[in-house]
Amino acid sequence: MLPGTEDKKHLILTGDRPTGPLHLGHYVGSLRNRVKFQNQYEQYIMLADAQALTDNMENPAKVHDNVMEVALDYLAVGIDPAKSTILIQSQIPELTELTFYYLNLVTVARLERNPTIKQEIVMRNFERDIPAGFFTYPVSQAADISAFKATLVPVGEDQIPMIEQTNEIVRRFNRLANKDILVECQALVPEIGRLPGIDGKAKMSKSLGNAINLNFTAAEIKAAVRNVYTDPLHLRVADPGHLEGNVAFIYLDAFDEDKAGLQEMKDHYVRGGLGDSIVKARLEGVLQDLLKPIRERREEFAKDRGQVLQILKEGTRKAREIAAQTTDEVKAAIGLKHF
Repeated sequence: MLPGTEDKKHLILTGDRPTGPLHLGHYVGSLRNRVKFQNQYEQYIMLADAQALTDNMENPAKVHDNVMEVALDYLAVGIDPAKSTILIQSQIPELTELTFYYLNLVTVARLERNPTIKQEIVMRNFERDIPAGFFTYPVSQAADISAFKATLVPVGEDQIPMIEQTNEIVRRFNRLANKDILVECQALVPEIGRLPGIDGKAKMSKSLGNAINLNFTAAEIKAAVRNVYTDPLHLRVADPGHLEGNVAFIYLDAFDEDKAGLQEMKDHYVRGGLGDSIVKARLEGVLQDLLKPIRERREEFAKDRGQVLQILKEGTRKAREIAAQTTDEVKAAIGLKHF
Protein backbone atom coordinates (compact mmCIF):
# COMPACT_ATOMS: atom_id res chain seq x y z
CA MET A 1 0.00 0.00 0.00
CA LEU A 2 1.33 3.45 -0.89
CA PRO A 3 1.81 5.91 1.97
CA GLY A 4 -1.21 8.12 2.44
CA THR A 5 -3.90 5.77 1.18
CA GLU A 6 -5.55 5.76 4.58
CA ASP A 7 -6.20 9.50 4.39
CA LYS A 8 -5.26 12.60 2.43
CA LYS A 9 -2.42 13.84 4.61
CA HIS A 10 0.03 13.51 1.69
CA LEU A 11 0.11 16.19 -0.98
CA ILE A 12 1.05 15.14 -4.50
CA LEU A 13 2.47 17.44 -7.15
CA THR A 14 2.58 16.18 -10.71
CA GLY A 15 2.16 17.62 -14.20
CA ASP A 16 3.27 17.94 -17.79
CA ARG A 17 4.99 20.36 -20.12
CA PRO A 18 2.29 21.49 -22.61
CA THR A 19 4.31 21.09 -25.80
CA GLY A 20 1.90 18.79 -27.66
CA PRO A 21 -0.97 16.33 -27.26
CA LEU A 22 -0.72 13.69 -24.58
CA HIS A 23 -0.27 10.09 -25.69
CA LEU A 24 -0.42 6.51 -24.42
CA GLY A 25 2.99 6.88 -22.81
CA HIS A 26 1.63 9.68 -20.64
CA TYR A 27 -1.49 7.66 -19.90
CA VAL A 28 0.25 4.52 -18.68
CA GLY A 29 3.06 6.44 -16.97
CA SER A 30 1.02 9.00 -15.08
CA LEU A 31 -2.51 9.90 -16.16
CA ARG A 32 -4.38 6.81 -15.05
CA ASN A 33 -2.50 6.90 -11.74
CA ARG A 34 -3.55 10.51 -11.24
CA VAL A 35 -7.19 9.49 -11.56
CA LYS A 36 -6.63 7.01 -8.71
CA PHE A 37 -4.47 9.38 -6.69
CA GLN A 38 -7.14 12.08 -6.58
CA ASN A 39 -9.23 9.79 -4.36
CA GLN A 40 -6.27 9.08 -2.06
CA TYR A 41 -4.29 12.29 -1.82
CA GLU A 42 -4.52 16.06 -2.05
CA GLN A 43 -3.35 16.37 -5.65
CA TYR A 44 -2.03 19.36 -7.59
CA ILE A 45 -1.49 18.96 -11.34
CA MET A 46 0.71 21.57 -12.98
CA LEU A 47 0.71 22.68 -16.59
CA ALA A 48 4.40 23.60 -16.69
CA ASP A 49 4.20 26.12 -19.52
CA ALA A 50 7.02 28.33 -18.23
CA GLN A 51 9.40 25.36 -18.10
CA ALA A 52 8.28 24.34 -21.58
CA LEU A 53 9.70 27.62 -22.86
CA THR A 54 13.21 26.59 -21.80
CA ASP A 55 13.54 24.78 -25.13
CA ASN A 56 10.59 26.29 -27.03
CA MET A 57 11.26 30.02 -26.68
CA GLU A 58 11.32 30.42 -30.46
CA ASN A 59 7.76 29.09 -30.70
CA PRO A 60 5.84 30.24 -27.59
CA ALA A 61 2.51 29.99 -29.44
CA LYS A 62 2.88 26.19 -29.45
CA VAL A 63 3.13 26.18 -25.67
CA HIS A 64 0.26 28.64 -25.23
CA ASP A 65 -2.10 26.67 -27.47
CA ASN A 66 -1.27 23.35 -25.87
CA VAL A 67 -2.19 24.51 -22.37
CA MET A 68 -5.84 24.18 -23.34
CA GLU A 69 -5.26 20.96 -25.28
CA VAL A 70 -3.52 19.23 -22.38
CA ALA A 71 -6.19 20.47 -19.97
CA LEU A 72 -8.80 18.84 -22.22
CA ASP A 73 -6.81 15.61 -22.10
CA TYR A 74 -6.74 15.74 -18.29
CA LEU A 75 -10.49 16.15 -18.05
CA ALA A 76 -11.12 13.51 -20.71
CA VAL A 77 -9.21 10.78 -18.84
CA GLY A 78 -11.14 11.47 -15.64
CA ILE A 79 -9.28 14.16 -13.70
CA ASP A 80 -12.00 15.78 -11.57
CA PRO A 81 -11.40 19.47 -10.72
CA ALA A 82 -13.44 18.94 -7.55
CA LYS A 83 -10.80 16.42 -6.40
CA SER A 84 -7.61 17.62 -8.13
CA THR A 85 -6.32 21.17 -8.47
CA ILE A 86 -5.15 21.94 -12.02
CA LEU A 87 -2.87 24.99 -12.24
CA ILE A 88 -0.86 26.94 -14.80
CA GLN A 89 2.75 27.42 -13.76
CA SER A 90 3.35 30.76 -15.49
CA GLN A 91 0.46 32.39 -13.64
CA ILE A 92 2.11 31.84 -10.25
CA PRO A 93 5.03 34.31 -10.11
CA GLU A 94 6.03 33.08 -6.67
CA LEU A 95 7.46 29.98 -8.35
CA THR A 96 9.83 32.14 -10.36
CA GLU A 97 10.78 34.05 -7.20
CA LEU A 98 11.58 30.87 -5.29
CA THR A 99 13.66 29.62 -8.24
CA PHE A 100 15.73 32.82 -8.05
CA TYR A 101 16.48 32.28 -4.35
CA TYR A 102 17.23 28.57 -4.76
CA LEU A 103 19.75 29.24 -7.51
CA ASN A 104 22.04 30.49 -4.74
CA LEU A 105 21.86 27.08 -3.05
CA VAL A 106 23.20 25.01 -5.93
CA THR A 107 26.44 25.17 -7.92
CA VAL A 108 27.01 24.95 -11.66
CA ALA A 109 29.12 21.84 -11.05
CA ARG A 110 26.22 20.16 -9.26
CA LEU A 111 23.81 20.96 -12.08
CA GLU A 112 26.29 19.56 -14.60
CA ARG A 113 26.37 16.28 -12.67
CA ASN A 114 22.58 15.82 -12.76
CA PRO A 115 22.12 12.65 -14.87
CA THR A 116 18.70 13.69 -16.15
CA ILE A 117 19.94 17.04 -17.40
CA LYS A 118 23.04 15.44 -18.96
CA GLN A 119 20.85 12.98 -20.86
CA GLU A 120 18.41 15.67 -22.02
CA ILE A 121 21.27 17.90 -23.22
CA VAL A 122 22.65 15.05 -25.36
CA MET A 123 19.19 14.18 -26.71
CA ARG A 124 18.61 17.79 -27.82
CA ASN A 125 22.14 18.20 -29.25
CA PHE A 126 22.71 21.35 -27.18
CA GLU A 127 26.41 20.62 -26.53
CA ARG A 128 27.61 23.88 -24.88
CA ASP A 129 24.84 26.03 -26.35
CA ILE A 130 22.52 25.17 -23.47
CA PRO A 131 19.78 27.69 -22.68
CA ALA A 132 20.39 28.82 -19.09
CA GLY A 133 16.74 28.23 -18.28
CA PHE A 134 17.00 24.62 -19.43
CA PHE A 135 20.26 24.09 -17.54
CA THR A 136 18.65 25.26 -14.28
CA TYR A 137 15.50 23.18 -14.83
CA PRO A 138 16.14 21.12 -11.63
CA VAL A 139 16.06 24.30 -9.55
CA SER A 140 12.78 25.40 -11.09
CA GLN A 141 11.35 21.97 -10.40
CA ALA A 142 12.52 22.21 -6.79
CA ALA A 143 10.62 25.49 -6.51
CA ASP A 144 7.47 23.90 -7.94
CA ILE A 145 7.60 21.00 -5.50
CA SER A 146 8.61 22.88 -2.38
CA ALA A 147 6.19 25.79 -2.95
CA PHE A 148 3.31 23.40 -2.28
CA LYS A 149 5.27 21.40 0.30
CA ALA A 150 4.51 18.29 -1.71
CA THR A 151 5.46 15.07 0.03
CA LEU A 152 4.94 12.74 -2.95
CA VAL A 153 5.96 13.34 -6.57
CA PRO A 154 5.06 10.73 -9.23
CA VAL A 155 7.97 10.46 -11.69
CA GLY A 156 9.62 8.03 -14.05
CA GLU A 157 12.89 6.43 -13.01
CA ASP A 158 14.80 8.89 -15.19
CA GLN A 159 13.48 11.75 -13.05
CA ILE A 160 14.65 10.41 -9.69
CA PRO A 161 17.85 12.57 -9.83
CA MET A 162 15.57 15.63 -10.02
CA ILE A 163 13.84 14.60 -6.80
CA GLU A 164 17.20 14.00 -5.13
CA GLN A 165 18.35 17.47 -6.13
CA THR A 166 15.11 19.00 -4.84
CA ASN A 167 15.71 17.40 -1.45
CA GLU A 168 19.30 18.65 -1.40
CA ILE A 169 18.04 22.20 -1.91
CA VAL A 170 15.35 21.73 0.75
CA ARG A 171 17.87 20.44 3.29
CA ARG A 172 20.36 23.20 2.56
CA PHE A 173 17.72 25.89 2.89
CA ASN A 174 16.41 24.46 6.16
CA ARG A 175 19.96 24.40 7.57
CA LEU A 176 20.37 28.03 6.52
CA ALA A 177 17.05 28.98 8.14
CA ASN A 178 17.90 26.89 11.21
CA LYS A 179 14.41 25.37 11.15
CA ASP A 180 12.31 23.13 8.93
CA ILE A 181 10.37 25.44 6.64
CA LEU A 182 10.48 23.40 3.45
CA VAL A 183 9.51 19.73 3.20
CA GLU A 184 11.42 16.86 1.62
CA CYS A 185 9.54 14.75 -0.93
CA GLN A 186 9.45 11.14 -2.02
CA ALA A 187 9.42 9.87 -5.61
CA LEU A 188 6.55 7.62 -6.65
CA VAL A 189 7.69 5.48 -9.59
CA PRO A 190 4.90 3.67 -11.49
CA GLU A 191 4.99 -0.13 -11.71
CA ILE A 192 4.83 0.05 -15.51
CA GLY A 193 7.69 2.10 -16.79
CA ARG A 194 8.04 4.16 -19.93
CA LEU A 195 6.27 2.83 -23.02
CA PRO A 196 8.41 2.46 -26.14
CA GLY A 197 7.29 4.11 -29.35
CA ILE A 198 5.37 2.15 -31.96
CA ASP A 199 8.66 1.88 -33.89
CA GLY A 200 10.36 0.07 -31.02
CA LYS A 201 12.50 3.03 -29.96
CA ALA A 202 13.01 3.43 -26.25
CA LYS A 203 10.67 6.37 -25.78
CA MET A 204 7.23 7.18 -27.12
CA SER A 205 7.42 10.82 -28.12
CA LYS A 206 5.34 13.20 -30.17
CA SER A 207 8.55 14.78 -31.48
CA LEU A 208 9.75 11.39 -32.80
CA GLY A 209 6.42 10.73 -34.52
CA ASN A 210 6.09 7.32 -32.88
CA ALA A 211 3.22 8.02 -30.48
CA ILE A 212 -0.44 7.10 -30.28
CA ASN A 213 -2.17 10.23 -29.03
CA LEU A 214 -5.14 10.12 -26.69
CA ASN A 215 -7.23 12.12 -29.17
CA PHE A 216 -6.55 9.82 -32.13
CA THR A 217 -9.55 8.89 -34.26
CA ALA A 218 -10.48 5.24 -34.81
CA ALA A 219 -8.81 5.38 -38.23
CA GLU A 220 -5.60 6.87 -36.79
CA ILE A 221 -5.47 4.17 -34.12
CA LYS A 222 -5.88 1.47 -36.77
CA ALA A 223 -3.10 2.95 -38.90
CA ALA A 224 -0.74 3.31 -35.93
CA VAL A 225 -1.29 -0.27 -34.76
CA ARG A 226 -0.58 -1.52 -38.27
CA ASN A 227 2.92 0.00 -37.91
CA VAL A 228 3.63 -1.33 -34.41
CA TYR A 229 7.00 -3.07 -34.16
CA THR A 230 6.79 -6.79 -33.35
CA ASP A 231 9.44 -9.48 -33.89
CA PRO A 232 11.65 -9.02 -36.96
CA LEU A 233 12.64 -12.70 -36.80
CA HIS A 234 9.03 -13.86 -36.98
CA LEU A 235 8.99 -14.17 -40.76
CA ARG A 236 6.41 -16.93 -41.12
CA VAL A 237 3.31 -17.73 -39.08
CA ALA A 238 4.73 -21.13 -38.20
CA ASP A 239 7.95 -19.64 -36.79
CA PRO A 240 8.30 -19.31 -33.00
CA GLY A 241 7.92 -15.67 -31.99
CA HIS A 242 9.80 -13.62 -29.40
CA LEU A 243 8.20 -11.45 -26.72
CA GLU A 244 11.26 -9.45 -25.69
CA GLY A 245 11.22 -6.04 -27.36
CA ASN A 246 7.92 -6.85 -29.06
CA VAL A 247 6.00 -3.59 -28.80
CA ALA A 248 2.62 -5.18 -29.55
CA PHE A 249 2.90 -7.40 -26.49
CA ILE A 250 4.37 -4.58 -24.36
CA TYR A 251 1.25 -2.53 -25.11
CA LEU A 252 -1.04 -5.50 -24.46
CA ASP A 253 0.66 -6.04 -21.09
CA ALA A 254 -0.07 -2.41 -20.25
CA PHE A 255 -3.68 -2.19 -21.42
CA ASP A 256 -5.26 -5.62 -21.93
CA GLU A 257 -7.32 -6.50 -18.84
CA ASP A 258 -7.87 -10.13 -19.92
CA LYS A 259 -4.57 -11.38 -18.51
CA ALA A 260 -5.47 -15.06 -18.85
CA GLY A 261 -6.41 -14.69 -22.51
CA LEU A 262 -3.30 -12.63 -23.13
CA GLN A 263 -1.10 -15.32 -21.57
CA GLU A 264 -2.63 -17.92 -23.86
CA MET A 265 -1.84 -15.70 -26.84
CA LYS A 266 1.75 -15.26 -25.65
CA ASP A 267 2.25 -18.99 -25.25
CA HIS A 268 0.85 -19.64 -28.75
CA TYR A 269 3.05 -16.93 -30.25
CA VAL A 270 6.21 -18.30 -28.61
CA ARG A 271 5.67 -21.86 -29.77
CA GLY A 272 4.71 -20.74 -33.28
CA GLY A 273 1.59 -20.83 -35.40
CA LEU A 274 0.26 -17.36 -34.55
CA GLY A 275 0.63 -14.47 -36.98
CA ASP A 276 1.49 -10.89 -36.05
CA SER A 277 -1.74 -9.74 -37.71
CA ILE A 278 -3.77 -11.61 -35.08
CA VAL A 279 -1.78 -10.03 -32.26
CA LYS A 280 -2.21 -6.57 -33.77
CA ALA A 281 -5.95 -7.14 -34.22
CA ARG A 282 -6.25 -7.86 -30.51
CA LEU A 283 -4.17 -4.79 -29.70
CA GLU A 284 -6.27 -2.56 -31.92
CA GLY A 285 -9.46 -3.77 -30.25
CA VAL A 286 -8.02 -3.04 -26.80
CA LEU A 287 -6.87 0.45 -27.78
CA GLN A 288 -10.12 1.30 -29.56
CA ASP A 289 -12.06 0.35 -26.43
CA LEU A 290 -9.70 2.35 -24.23
CA LEU A 291 -9.53 5.54 -26.28
CA LYS A 292 -13.10 5.84 -27.60
CA PRO A 293 -14.66 7.05 -24.31
CA ILE A 294 -11.68 9.34 -23.68
CA ARG A 295 -12.07 10.87 -27.14
CA GLU A 296 -15.82 11.32 -26.68
CA ARG A 297 -15.43 13.01 -23.27
CA ARG A 298 -12.75 15.27 -24.74
CA GLU A 299 -15.09 16.34 -27.53
CA GLU A 300 -17.78 17.22 -24.97
CA PHE A 301 -15.43 19.34 -22.85
CA ALA A 302 -14.08 21.04 -26.00
CA LYS A 303 -17.56 22.38 -26.73
CA ASP A 304 -17.22 24.78 -23.79
CA ARG A 305 -13.61 25.91 -23.60
CA GLY A 306 -14.68 28.84 -21.47
CA GLN A 307 -15.65 26.39 -18.74
CA VAL A 308 -12.28 24.67 -19.03
CA LEU A 309 -10.52 28.03 -18.77
CA GLN A 310 -12.53 28.80 -15.64
CA ILE A 311 -11.39 25.49 -14.11
CA LEU A 312 -7.77 26.48 -14.81
CA LYS A 313 -8.27 29.97 -13.37
CA GLU A 314 -9.81 28.66 -10.16
CA GLY A 315 -7.18 25.98 -9.71
CA THR A 316 -4.39 28.47 -10.31
CA ARG A 317 -5.91 30.95 -7.83
CA LYS A 318 -6.06 28.28 -5.14
CA ALA A 319 -2.52 27.12 -5.87
CA ARG A 320 -1.11 30.63 -5.83
CA GLU A 321 -2.38 31.23 -2.31
CA ILE A 322 -0.35 28.25 -1.11
CA ALA A 323 2.77 29.21 -3.08
CA ALA A 324 2.56 32.79 -1.79
CA GLN A 325 2.45 31.61 1.81
CA THR A 326 5.53 29.42 1.31
CA THR A 327 7.35 32.27 -0.42
CA ASP A 328 6.62 34.59 2.50
CA GLU A 329 8.07 32.00 4.88
CA VAL A 330 11.19 31.64 2.73
CA LYS A 331 11.72 35.41 2.46
CA ALA A 332 11.30 35.85 6.22
CA ALA A 333 13.85 33.12 6.90
CA ILE A 334 16.51 34.79 4.76
CA GLY A 335 15.80 38.32 5.96
CA LEU A 336 13.94 39.66 2.92
CA LYS A 337 10.77 40.69 4.77
CA HIS A 338 11.51 44.38 5.31
CA PHE A 339 8.01 45.64 6.02
